[in-house]
Amino acid sequence: MLIKRRALIALLGGILITASLAASADTLRLSSETSDSTSRNMGAKRFADLVEKASDGETQVRVFANAVLSGGDQLKQAEMVGRGDIDFVLSTAISISPLIPEMSVFSLPYLYRNYDEVDATLVGEPAEKMTDIMAEHGLVVLGWGESGFRELTNSVRPIKSPDDLKGMKIRVAGPMFIDIMEELGANPQQIQWTETFSALQQGVVDGQENPVGAIIVPQRIYEVQKYLTRWHYSYDPAFLAVSQEKWNSWSLEKREMIRKSAQEAMEYQKRITRQQTQTGYETLKDKGMEIYKPNAAELEAFQQATRQTFDQWSAKVGPSLVDTFQDAIDEVREED
Repeated sequence: MLIKRRALIALLGGILITASLAASADTLRLSSETSDSTSRNMGAKRFADLVEKASDGETQVRVFANAVLSGGDQLKQAEMVGRGDIDFVLSTAISISPLIPEMSVFSLPYLYRNYDEVDATLVGEPAEKMTDIMAEHGLVVLGWGESGFRELTNSVRPIKSPDDLKGMKIRVAGPMFIDIMEELGANPQQIQWTETFSALQQGVVDGQENPVGAIIVPQRIYEVQKYLTRWHYSYDPAFLAVSQEKWNSWSLEKREMIRKSAQEAMEYQKRITRQQTQTGYETLKDKGMEIYKPNAAELEAFQQATRQTFDQWSAKVGPSLVDTFQDAIDEVREED
């Protein structure tokens, strides 16, 4: 009887200790505007796993998809992190450009030609300048990932020239893209991403533009779109950031653990995004989409047609910032 009583006391003690540890664990919230099937959220989950492992379970990260913490508003989630209402945000430059206009530098039309040029701006002086700008809005950038080069889809016809876009209703993600589409003769519609699939399905809009691996394939856009133009006209990086308020409350050791976990998770996220993009075109073909890849002359026509937007937004972003990016890109081109 005494042995049973001691066993019961030991069991109850273990339960109380476990409950106490769980209660004392630091549980943090991470908001992302895409679904769990996307590479972005896979990166978020990898980050959560790395943090839990590195902290021996003392710090845990809960990932909330589809911007549920901000009522589906992808811009509001970044604002909430900046105020300290949410701990982390995993988003993209385009999603927060209305809040931080300088983030539009990444997405200037036809700024980049390939991944080497992109990677040159995600390190060194360009990335450092962007990190400083984000900090002014209460966001500490922990790591850069990828959404990718944005391609155009629609349900009307193949797009081979600016003339093919005239009058077409295209869902866009931000103000700069409104200007781009207007310059190309389209009728841009700014719609929250969480409402875009139904808008395409119901014919509210004819098309949209997004990266293949990060969005178009995992979000099953092929179910409501027939044509894709592989024109690499704009690029969108992903980023993982933490509230400045939360960051300031941590010890140097915890900051280092969080940053290391974030950078490893974002490298993983970028790697799988590029893998998914590489295989994504074949997946879209298998799903019945028609893919058109413009030749050099056709790409030049699109670039010239959007030159005014490039110049206008370069002025808004800041010429010195654009020059910093362009210098890094030019160094890569000189090496080719």
